[in-house]
This record gives sequence, C-alpha cells and structure tokens, in this order.
Amino acid sequence: MSGAVLVAIAASIGNLLQGWDNATIAGAVLYIKKEFSLETQPLIEGLIVAMSLIGATVITTFSGAVADAVGRRPLLIASSVLYFVSGLVMLWAPNVYVLLLARLIDGFGIGLAVTLVPLYISETAPTDIRGLLNTLPQFSGSGGMFLSYCMVFTMSLMPQPDWRIMLGVLSIPSLMYFALTVFYLPESPRWLVSKGRMAEAKRVLQGLRGREDVSGLSVFSKYLLVWRA
Repeated sequence: MSGAVLVAIAASIGNLLQGWDNATIAGAVLYIKKEFSLETQPLIEGLIVAMSLIGATVITTFSGAVADAVGRRPLLIASSVLYFVSGLVMLWAPNVYVLLLARLIDGFGIGLAVTLVPLYISETAPTDIRGLLNTLPQFSGSGGMFLSYCMVFTMSLMPQPDWRIMLGVLSIPSLMYFALTVFYLPESPRWLVSKGRMAEAKRVLQGLRGREDVSGLSVFSKYLLVWRA
C-alpha cells in the first residue's frame, strides 16, 4: 500500500511543475514586457503567456494514443525532460522568439503531465484509496503555484529582478522529477497486462501492494482472464 502512495506522490510532481510554471509566468511577464519593450505589442505579450497552453493543447490531442502504444512511464520521462530543457532555454532566452520556443516546449511537458499523471495514478493505486490518490495532481498543482508565487514575490524585492532566473529555476525540480521517473516509477501494471507482459505486471503489483500474493487483485485477475480468453 505504501508503495502505491509513494509512487503517486512522485508522479504528481509533474503537476506541481505545471502549477509552478503557470504562476511564475504571471509574475515574470511584467519584467519580460519591460525588457523587450512590449508595451505596444500586446499580441507578443499574450503569446508569451499562452504559448505553454498552446503546446499543452497540441500534445494532449495524441498523448493518449502514444501512451497506449509505448506505455505511461516513457511519456512521464519525456515530460520531465521537456520541463528541464524548457527551463534551461528560458534561462538563456536572448530574445522573444527563443522565449516563445521555450514556452512551447514547456507546454509539451505540461500536456504530457496533466494527461498522464492522473491516468498513471488510477492504474497503480489500490481501489480503496484510488479516489484519494487522484486528488494529488490537483493538490500538487496548487502547491506548485503557491511556492512559485512565494519565489516570484521574494525575487521581486531585489534591486534588479531577473525574469530569466524566475523561469529557469523550473529546471531544478524537473531534474529531480526526471530522476524519479527513471529510477523509481514503475510501468503501469494495467498497461503491462494489456501487452501480455504478465510476469512483469505481477512483479510491479507486488512492489506496489507490498505483498507476494497479488493473484486476487482485480487489476491483475481481470486482465489475466481476458488475456487467456
């Protein structure tokens, strides 16, 4: 049981990063607007804020189908990589166009996280606490926004606030998220069973439930019967 809870908490960091980004850009755009003289270019200013939403919308249109084909875990790893790369590019961003590209990449990471984290938690959580664990993405997203607002407020008190650092800080927690997705998060047992990888699915379930006998668990027995049929 504790294994499933820890896995859910680790996976929901992807939503924390999404909340972090949404809040950070709200504060950073004030300084971006000033540096690039966007007072007379509201379209560019709006695109800087909205580009991550555009990227998220694009990626969610096919992320489900890709996740069914390659698995949930690889796309969670991809999400962490996209977060990390976008953070580094935003930290560098010499002009508006590079910043827009970075925001688009960031949106791709957001789209994968908000689509797959709830799905992944649903497929790894025990039925008796599945609803509880599926509140974690919303909770962590709100927590990420709160932490980001605190960071932006603190940095805004400096003599010369740097919006690049505000946005680039995203790469630090995303690196931790990458490590968790690579070295800690298992593949969804439901997805493994759907691909006929029964032995691997059983091992994952044993780790998630903390016991050897998982043959009676619905996620395993149901798909085992379907596969044998």
